[in-house]
Amino acid sequence: MMDPFNSTILDDNLKELQERLGHSPDIVIRRIKSITTQVEVAAVYIEGLIEKLRVNEFVEHAMSFDKLSEEHPVVTSAEDIFLYMKEVARGIGEEQTLEDWDVLFEALFSGDTILWVNGIREAIRGNTSGGEVRTVSDATTQVAIRGSKEGFTESIGTNISLVRRKIKSPNLWVESMKIGDVTQTNVSIMYIHGIVNDNTLQELRTKLQSIDIDGILESGYIEQFLEDTPFSPFPTLYNTERPDSVAGNLLEGRVAIFVDGTPFVLIAPTTFFMFLHAVEDYYQRYDITTLIRLLRFICLVISLFGPALFIAILNFHQEMIPTALLINFASQREGVPFPAFIEAMLMEFTFEIIREAGIRMPSPIGQTVSIIGGLVLGQAAVQAGIVSPAMVIVVSLTGISSFATPAFNMALSIRILRFIIMFIAAFMGLYGITIFTFIMVAHMCSLKSLGFPYMSPFGPFIAENQKDSILRVPLKYMRTRPRLVSQKNNTRLKVNDGKPGSGK
Repeated sequence: MMDPFNSTILDDNLKELQERLGHSPDIVIRRIKSITTQVEVAAVYIEGLIEKLRVNEFVEHAMSFDKLSEEHPVVTSAEDIFLYMKEVARGIGEEQTLEDWDVLFEALFSGDTILWVNGIREAIRGNTSGGEVRTVSDATTQVAIRGSKEGFTESIGTNISLVRRKIKSPNLWVESMKIGDVTQTNVSIMYIHGIVNDNTLQELRTKLQSIDIDGILESGYIEQFLEDTPFSPFPTLYNTERPDSVAGNLLEGRVAIFVDGTPFVLIAPTTFFMFLHAVEDYYQRYDITTLIRLLRFICLVISLFGPALFIAILNFHQEMIPTALLINFASQREGVPFPAFIEAMLMEFTFEIIREAGIRMPSPIGQTVSIIGGLVLGQAAVQAGIVSPAMVIVVSLTGISSFATPAFNMALSIRILRFIIMFIAAFMGLYGITIFTFIMVAHMCSLKSLGFPYMSPFGPFIAENQKDSILRVPLKYMRTRPRLVSQKNNTRLKVNDGKPGSGK
């Protein structure tokens, strides 16, 4: 609903502006009187959101008619001053007249400077945004040995430019919108026109436009609104703070979602196997990448089933343990007062406390607390007879294996499921673990990410896409994009025989 300016008198408008903003001290109003015409002009901006040098240049250019009028009159009235300032604003790349309070506040909070002329109902905005922002630095949560070291910042404009530097194509399109009735957060979607799936893009647009909330503070808000199954323990959107990771996914036909104020960019649609891939997998030789990926999948199985299998075998299936090892376990547990399940829960709960404390504390202290806390508590628990040495080994191996998962949100999901599987193993043994595994896999096969099968390329099975799932073939044989992600312009590598690559 329109909320237009009610007066042409500058003092009235400035008074209403200050009242609407609660007389906030960071609202700066510079009043200037024209030497030649005696018409008063006001420049309004918010301290901290602007670049002071740009503001000074903008105001100086806007008032330059006074110097020009000393010899030859340029302007003689308030209307002439207003038209002259519009030309100046157009010269610096921003020419928009404001007649509405809502649009004016949006401009102010975006870092623009507002020029008001006494006697004119309209105002002019000039792009002077700036202020203190974090510079481009290393990615902190997705560390890579080989490849680009730069990571996203909290500025959406900087983040989009980082991707544009990697994909220099006119088909790299960006669409912007504002979400949040109060915060008016800038949200942009980026995709490569001609490669992206139009159905996926339209579904994403519809879901974003349907978000009705007072504020968006981080991309995690958007992620929760875009999830088709919010009660599933598995994340169905991938997030990254690396520009090269976003560029790689855009080239496969996916869409990137940028949110102002956060360095984490969302990628959709997403598959389960994306959470076990690292960006440097494509910078290494295929044999090295394949071995590392196999190691990650093994670590995933250990972190998910390790304690549960130990509990189930120790309680229900002792015949599976070699006799000498079984006698060893029995002698270790002779003085332990708790069953294996309680023992494992105590150790896992302690390990989670140490891990959480290490994350929340300052980096140098946090690492020390994690290492010393684990060693001291583990050794003390064994000497006190609370847990057995074998259980300490199993829990430690499980915890270390969970760190091998590249995506932090997937590692969190595995940690939650591990406790559920341990509980089932304590009462039903391997039979219960098997049933739960079937249910979990069936659930994962039912998940979709913006209409895209979560377990692709295994469910449904797509032979062409097996070249980059668990294993990875040499790049020269990866001639096509994922078939279900991009259903047009599917060829990304051509064969040097004069014929376009068939991807087979």
